[in-house]
Amino acid sequence: MWRKLALIIAVVSAVVAFASKIEIFSWWTAGGEAEGLQELFNIYSKLYPGVEIINATVAGGAGAQAKAVLKTRMLGGDPPDTFQVHAGHELIDTWVKTGFMEPITFLYKEEGWDKVMPKGILDIVSYNGEYWSVPVNIHRANVLWYNKKIFEKYGLKPPKTFEEFFQVAEILKSHGIIPLALGTKDGWEAAHAFETVLIGKLGAEGYKGLWNGKTKWSDPRVTDALETFAKMLQYVNSDHAARTWDEACALIVEGKAAMNIMGDWAVGYFYAKNFYDFGWVLAPGNEGIFDALSDSFGLPKGAKNRENVINFLRVLGSKEGQLAFNIKKGSIPARTDIDRNLFPEYQRSAMEDWLKHEIVPSVMHGAAASESWVTEFKDVISLFVARPDVKTTQRALVNIAIAQGVPQQ
Repeated sequence: MWRKLALIIAVVSAVVAFASKIEIFSWWTAGGEAEGLQELFNIYSKLYPGVEIINATVAGGAGAQAKAVLKTRMLGGDPPDTFQVHAGHELIDTWVKTGFMEPITFLYKEEGWDKVMPKGILDIVSYNGEYWSVPVNIHRANVLWYNKKIFEKYGLKPPKTFEEFFQVAEILKSHGIIPLALGTKDGWEAAHAFETVLIGKLGAEGYKGLWNGKTKWSDPRVTDALETFAKMLQYVNSDHAARTWDEACALIVEGKAAMNIMGDWAVGYFYAKNFYDFGWVLAPGNEGIFDALSDSFGLPKGAKNRENVINFLRVLGSKEGQLAFNIKKGSIPARTDIDRNLFPEYQRSAMEDWLKHEIVPSVMHGAAASESWVTEFKDVISLFVARPDVKTTQRALVNIAIAQGVPQQ
């Protein structure tokens, strides 16, 4: 009898354990980002061993495919327990203002995050006096990565200006090296690179003004940016349409290409491939500017496993979670109380720059403009890659701004 009772208790306990779940939705599938996510899972499982983690990832950098899947689920009343979302307009405009999220201000107070995260980050996860998501990192979008061995072989210095970029590109091309690795398969990568060209041509204030009307899209500097980007596209790999962002980075690792303009998730990819012969400078003309974005997670209304989500958010905002995740991801913590000496060289430099450089919001990664504006911006630049018509493209960018309610006169 007792043996039978013990067996029943064991079975019931097992059922209860596996009935406790959490579904975590993201687009982190590439090297570095997937490893960073796994570090968070490891910490969570250690603290809450009875909870089954459902890793609901959808491949595609910057959420190229994931966002469409997420929208279908959210509108259909089937939200994941928590999901990756870029802090800023993507979070607030898309999900908070439309009533799909629960505020998590209570967590910020309980965990003291409002005391250890900078105002700039707190501002972009706030709306109507409440906090709505937990930022797990800060990424920098405007970095030019290069293969050190290639540059050393040909006696080159990494370019800091557009003039230097084209000089270096010509030399590399003459030696049969792809000057600039690019992948445009997911549709966002070219717009990401063009974002840094806009910053390089307009400067921090001019670039920020594009999203509030202080700078017009008809500005001659935007014309210059489009003409410059068209010229840069002459130096990219011919198979860019078949490559994703990480497959473009692979050309750097393999020594087939010399440079790549990408966010610092590229560092996580390089680490995952055991590739350390990479160097970095800011994208041409971007000196002293930090093009920023932040990945975050929140609490959707109707989450099936609400308490498990709250505990996962605690892990995301913790010192242990932010340290373990960001070392693998290539980004830096949203918290300011983590010892920078625990990080590799690139992240240490980014931490220093975050404190002294002028911060601008990334448009391609949801911080500068609404998701609808980002989508149209991305599509126009994707078309520009296929058919680099400057006048038509600039007119389209003007019309998009007008449609978004931003005056262009």
